[in-house]
Amino acid sequence: MRAKILALTAAMLAIGTLGAEAGTLDTVKQRGSVVCGVAPNNPGFSFITADGRNTGFDVDFCKALGAAIFGDPAKATFKVVQPRDAFPTLTTGTVDVLTHRFSWTFNRDNGGGTEFTQAVFFDGQAFMVRKADGVKSVKDLDGATICAAQGTTTELNVADYFREQKLNYKIVTFDGTDATRQAYDEGRCDAWTNDRGSLASRGQGLKNPSDHMILPETISKEPIGPVVRQDDPAWSHLVKWVVFATIAAEEKGITSANVDDIRKDSTDPETKRLLGVDDNLGEKLGLPADWAYNVVKQVGNYGEIFDRNLGAKSPLALDRGLNALWKDGGLLIAPPFR
Repeated sequence: MRAKILALTAAMLAIGTLGAEAGTLDTVKQRGSVVCGVAPNNPGFSFITADGRNTGFDVDFCKALGAAIFGDPAKATFKVVQPRDAFPTLTTGTVDVLTHRFSWTFNRDNGGGTEFTQAVFFDGQAFMVRKADGVKSVKDLDGATICAAQGTTTELNVADYFREQKLNYKIVTFDGTDATRQAYDEGRCDAWTNDRGSLASRGQGLKNPSDHMILPETISKEPIGPVVRQDDPAWSHLVKWVVFATIAAEEKGITSANVDDIRKDSTDPETKRLLGVDDNLGEKLGLPADWAYNVVKQVGNYGEIFDRNLGAKSPLALDRGLNALWKDGGLLIAPPFR
């Protein structure tokens, strides 16, 4: 009997050890970097500069993970993946998280072994057309040929919308976003459909960007955010709260420029908890006490990340819109840090 008990105990300890080893955070720490899957050639969101640097909104949220875990955003590394390859790349463990531009949908969040942590960018599907064609509305696209990328939700959105509006169309799909843009630029279709933000971004790569326009209609809601494997809730919580830290910092007026002064002088209890002054919230995430301080100091708050990549300080010059803080009429909100 005693031998059986000892064997059972050993087995349970082994299972516990295996579970600990399987944790994504442990793997990331052992590797010395966090690996993020990002979209290809998407200026403002994810783009490789001429000197080989990864830049963009999605890239910065990966750097925020590097800052939170290691105190160093340079500990974030990137794997560029096409939409149709992204989820298999995540589920096989090649990347730790997708900060790719994927919309949070029912089917993507159920049954595939992956889950979305939260929305970090609120977008919607739109259409780009040539100004010379005189198209002013999606309703003018009756009978049109439309270019879309394989492995995205755009095909279903087009089918649903055109059916509802009783419009005829022909969809032509291409392997990857660059191939889709190129096909549209070559005149192989009358319109190009993607999320509005992506059209504004990738439209910069057209031969003559000023010859094109995005139609006013938005035909879908596309909440976009990080995706992780479903089997590691601790890692999902970590990714979620790193994003929340950037939003909470903006709510509190904490920036990369003033975070040191605020950390030293603030008397606000929540601010002190957020920055690791009075409480070690990071312990529950497996992070150091100053994890959120490192994120804000080295990467910035949400507003800083948005402005330099997508907003007024970027070539895209996008309005915050739904991506404003809740107190400014947008949808962004962080739960309390308490």
